[in-house]
Amino acid sequence: MNPDQVWFENWSNLSEIAISSIFFFALVVALTLISGKRTTGQMNNFDWILTVVVGSVASSGILLDDVAIVDAAVAIIVIVGCQFILTWLAVRSKIVTKIIKDEPTLLVHQGDYLKSAMLRTRITESEIRAALRTRGLTKLEDVNWVVLETDGTFSVISKADVSWDGAEILHGVQKPDGIG
Repeated sequence: MNPDQVWFENWSNLSEIAISSIFFFALVVALTLISGKRTTGQMNNFDWILTVVVGSVASSGILLDDVAIVDAAVAIIVIVGCQFILTWLAVRSKIVTKIIKDEPTLLVHQGDYLKSAMLRTRITESEIRAALRTRGLTKLEDVNWVVLETDGTFSVISKADVSWDGAEILHGVQKPDGIG
């Protein structure tokens, strides 16, 4: 790359970068949704995507001689724009929200492990026990519910005289079949 192309190569290249950015944004979103909430730890999926992709594109613009600075900047702007549009749509549309947002998952119900939910979310009994210990609980029987939240954290609700329907905090948690 000659020194004149460090800041700007050509307009055609910018449109290719914008199109590629949209494609890769969609690809990363799809892969993150498929891989599940454990992938992103305590960040929500889209914060994680934005962090990784923007960091990668920025490093390419900084470190690679064949990536012009404006090219990397346009890619980052397009990716951030995609993120803004997607979150804007999610706030305004239940359909978009349902497509892109994961639901919390019930892992323990009234002291019993829900094995199918644990398999689906790739959570082990030892991870649930660790979550109980962090809340000072020593027995699974002392727990009404353990929920894997959308950010990958665990919510532990101790036993109480409350039914599923009376627990307002469980609104939005998918209720497994057979639970009254």
